[in-house]
Amino acid sequence: MALRNIVKLGDPILNKTSRQVDKFDDRLSTLIDDMKETMYQENGVGLAAVQVGILKRVVVIDVGDGMMELVNPEITDKSGEQREIEGCLSLPGKSGVTLRPMKVQVKAQDRNGKWHIYTGEGLKARAFCHEIDHLDGILFTSKVIKDVQN
Repeated sequence: MALRNIVKLGDPILNKTSRQVDKFDDRLSTLIDDMKETMYQENGVGLAAVQVGILKRVVVIDVGDGMMELVNPEITDKSGEQREIEGCLSLPGKSGVTLRPMKVQVKAQDRNGKWHIYTGEGLKARAFCHEIDHLDGILFTSKVIKDVQN
């Protein structure tokens, strides 16, 4: 495993749409392992592959209840709403209150290509939405309803 550099605001790759993963191989496993190590090193709760310069639909999330690896994730259901403070490893020092669903269901593959259904509430729902937005070139700043001073 290796630490990867996190792409920062201003890099145009953050605004691009990531490609579907169709090869489930050692390169994908290495990417996922590196993303996990990088996210933990930076004290994050989620990281999308685009944030390490790779335009693939891959996300890792750990909100304190264990690591989740999501390949080709799709939100299949959402309900409720929450207004909470969000930040981003690619936008250090920036945060704001966003409006997100309270509960989200996600369909995603694992590193071997097997499909799974995940449900998240609260912080996990927010992390799902935030990281999947990254895969579509969307930054949390476009969802901010109230700025927060750091």
